[in-house]
Amino acid sequence: MIQGLGASEGIAIGKAFVLPNWEWELPEHKIDVSDLAAEFDRLYEGVKRSKSEIYRIKTEMDETVGHEESSIFDAHLAILDDPVFMNEIQGIIQRQYKAAEVAVKEAIDHFVTMFDLLDDEYMKERALDIKDVGNRLLKHLLGVPEIALPTDTQPFVLVVRELTPSQLIHLKPDVVLGIVTMVGSPSSHAAIMARAFGIPLVMGVEGKLAEPIVTGDLLIVDGGTGQLHVNPLPETLQRYTELRKLHLQTRERLQSLAAVPAVTPDGVTLELAANISSVKELDAALASGADGVGLFRTEFLYMDRSRFPTEDEQYEVYRSAAERLAGKPLVIRTLDIGGDKQLDYYEMPEEDNPFLGYRAIRFSLDRKDLFKVQLRAILRAAAHGNIQIMYPLIASLDEVRAANELLAEAARELAAEGAVFRDNVPAGVMIEVPAAVAIAELLAEEVAFFSIGTNDLIQFTLAVDRMNDKINHLYEPFHPAVLRMLRTVSDAANRKGIPVRVCGELAGDVRTMPIWLGLGIHELSLSSQAILPVKETLLRTKALECKALMNELFQCRTAGEIRERLERFHAETALAAGNVKPGV
Repeated sequence: MIQGLGASEGIAIGKAFVLPNWEWELPEHKIDVSDLAAEFDRLYEGVKRSKSEIYRIKTEMDETVGHEESSIFDAHLAILDDPVFMNEIQGIIQRQYKAAEVAVKEAIDHFVTMFDLLDDEYMKERALDIKDVGNRLLKHLLGVPEIALPTDTQPFVLVVRELTPSQLIHLKPDVVLGIVTMVGSPSSHAAIMARAFGIPLVMGVEGKLAEPIVTGDLLIVDGGTGQLHVNPLPETLQRYTELRKLHLQTRERLQSLAAVPAVTPDGVTLELAANISSVKELDAALASGADGVGLFRTEFLYMDRSRFPTEDEQYEVYRSAAERLAGKPLVIRTLDIGGDKQLDYYEMPEEDNPFLGYRAIRFSLDRKDLFKVQLRAILRAAAHGNIQIMYPLIASLDEVRAANELLAEAARELAAEGAVFRDNVPAGVMIEVPAAVAIAELLAEEVAFFSIGTNDLIQFTLAVDRMNDKINHLYEPFHPAVLRMLRTVSDAANRKGIPVRVCGELAGDVRTMPIWLGLGIHELSLSSQAILPVKETLLRTKALECKALMNELFQCRTAGEIRERLERFHAETALAAGNVKPGV
């Protein structure tokens, strides 16, 4: 067994097809000074063809996968328009009298090496984009065809050193059972697209293989755990065949709950909404029976493009989502960049600790011009559905008031222009930092709702960077301090009569259901894949018993004690349920 990085969930079993690496035969001779103009013309023609090809791919993706995924190719277009990248190529041609394809290859190698040396995962992913764009340009300059995947064979597991978006766009989920890459990370563009296509993906197995994988090897790919098995033993193959069968059966069984109301056996309703990053993800959310969208991450509208999105571009996306939801809530989180989310076209300041720095609402209130563009788009889209606004990383009343004042200003402008929009759109805040917990009572007097962002709240409460391998074992969601913070926020919201939601990974953990019911949480916002498993747990859990359980949990002194008591509660609940079907 090889342990890689799970990047797209699912189990794939099939024979490998190993995609060979690009191999370029480049001319070694120097060009004559009299041929410089012709060489520049070849370069410009290659760029023109590359752009045309990228535009075609982007259009096809808009129609088949969605705008969010297709916007990845905006970054590729931006590279071909980048004066730094193009000046590097032109300089090599002009100063060193090298052919256009040689200059392109040297420029690619220069920038890829430079970005790879940076201790920044985001920049390493940008290096892959440059390599992808450069290979496309080289293909046109050299007149060589793309390396094609087999189309007349049985479905296969694709094995490649690194997967680029340009390669992935040609894959068909009914032919490509799964993917294995030697390098890469779950945050890469390729991983995002693989998840959109529903293809199991394991990355980062380089250096872990006893011998290279060859075409025809039998592979088992577990995109959830990141495990890869090459030519497995019969008993391993049998085990994963059964696991895959059970996985499909479970998915079918859970799907039958999609239309069942999310109500406990003793009549308490808990709304189950979806987290999304694009309109395309609404298909999966609605198929899972989502009660709406509790978190629309708008930062992905800003990323992987060459400029800030316009008001009209944002309006169209928000309007489309609101109309698709047909009256169900759409909670739009305003721009949350900074930290690990950067923009290619906007240089954020260098910071020693960017997660505690210039990000989220702090960026928006500093760049009011950009913030107002987004708020105007949201207000216009709100005329077409049940839209609510949510401000991220709030730490003070001053921030809430400043954001609401800008929202009111945007409404006044739209009214003066005679635009169609909805005024008085509910505005709430994310509770992500301890300061917001401490003043929850004050915040509850001035906002429409709370949404507890558990990922950051746990991280900041425990002073633990969960991405740090040295200390991520200290990232403990069931720490007694976290439990007390959740109680403080829910109590403040319930006393003031405003809804309180929970989003983040903890919302999708079925073990936490008694906590949410016990605290009187009104809604969970979670990934579409987590909605049905969480609903199944909800349908067999009595809220009254959860309230009694909370008294016990607050007596626990350690995370281990809390975990143990929750596990015992779930075992008792399952035993009491017996063979009774959920929801009956």
